[in-house]
Amino acid sequence: MKLAYRVEDGVRLGSLLWEFGPGWRMISSALLGGGIGARTWVLNAQVVAGYSRMDPVDHLRELGPDDGLGIGMMTAASVERYARAVDGEVEVVATVGLRVPTWAAAPEDTTDPELAPMLGEPAAARPPVGTINLMAVMPVAMTDAALVNAVMTMTEAKSQALIEAGFPCTGTASDALCLAVRADGPEELFGGPRSTWGARLARAVHSAVHQGAASWRPRT
Repeated sequence: MKLAYRVEDGVRLGSLLWEFGPGWRMISSALLGGGIGARTWVLNAQVVAGYSRMDPVDHLRELGPDDGLGIGMMTAASVERYARAVDGEVEVVATVGLRVPTWAAAPEDTTDPELAPMLGEPAAARPPVGTINLMAVMPVAMTDAALVNAVMTMTEAKSQALIEAGFPCTGTASDALCLAVRADGPEELFGGPRSTWGARLARAVHSAVHQGAASWRPRT
C-alpha cells in the first residue's frame, strides 16, 4: 500500500494505492471497477467535502494507474488517518468518516445528503461528506457465492464496530468496500462470520473500523 498526495483546487488530498499485479480476483461496490472479476490495483482517493464533479468514474480513472484494470473508491475522510488490522493473514485497511452517519433502514422521506452531488443539488445545500471505505485482502481463493457472503460479513462487522464505538448508525450512505482474494487454488465455499476465513475477516474489519471511529471522534 502506498500513500500519495496531490493538490486539487488548492486543497492537499491523499490517496491510498494497492498494486497487486496479476493473480487476484476482487469483489467491490466501487464506482470504478466494481463487481466481481480480475483486477490488478485498488485506489482509495480522498476528495473534497461537498464533492461536485459529475464524472466520478472518469475522475478515478485519471487518478489511478494507466492499465485501467483496477478499482477506484472515493471518500472525503482523511486517508492518511487510515486504520489497519490483521487477523490470521487477513488484512483490512479502513478509512473512516462519520460526519453524516445513517441507519440503513431509514424512513422513506429521509434526505440523503451524501448523495447530493450526484443529484445536482447546489453546493451550499450539501454538508461535508464522510464515507467509510474498506479494503480487505485474503490469501485464499473463494467461489462467487463465498465472496458475496464475505461482503455481508464485512458489512455486519462494520456496523457492529460503529455501534460498539458509540455511533448510532450502520454506516454512511456512501460507504464502499473491496475484497481481494487469490485467483487460483482451492476455493473456499463459505465467507460467513463463523467460517474459518470469514471469522478472521470479521474480526479484522471490526478492529479497523473501531480504531477509525475512535480516532475520528476527538476531531468532532
